[in-house]
Amino acid sequence: MPKTALYAGSFDPITNGHTDLIKRSLAFVDRLIVGVAVNVSKQPLFSDTERVALIRAALDEDPRVEVRAFRGLVVDFAKEAGVKVILRGLRAVADFEYEYQMALMNRHLAPSLETMFMVPSLEVSYLSSSLVREVARFGGDIDKLVHPAVAKALREKF
Repeated sequence: MPKTALYAGSFDPITNGHTDLIKRSLAFVDRLIVGVAVNVSKQPLFSDTERVALIRAALDEDPRVEVRAFRGLVVDFAKEAGVKVILRGLRAVADFEYEYQMALMNRHLAPSLETMFMVPSLEVSYLSSSLVREVARFGGDIDKLVHPAVAKALREKF
């Protein structure tokens, strides 16, 4: 039976930290769904359509990875997609408390859904989308932080 997991986030934009986690997860899942969260209370830099396209470009259209935008609760999207495991990245201890609370709430809402935490590779452990956006906004070098297609899109936005 194929193992499918869900990696959900805003990915505004996808960074090399995200792609690191995605690529390493494919060592233990057959298929990964990357869920691009559409949060109506936030004003993202990139639209959901742009974020989906940038993720696909950053992953070189890997056939084992499906990228889809979704609205609403992650647990509902996971049920709809037929996954039993949600992958989450933990960059630092500061991430743990929020992610732990979210995992417990998801378990409350969907007891059969498991959350699996992954730590990033050391060389990308400091990356976050907000940090990359800030560097790009002020003209800093982002070429080693994101895929070339993402760097180009960021430069066009700013």
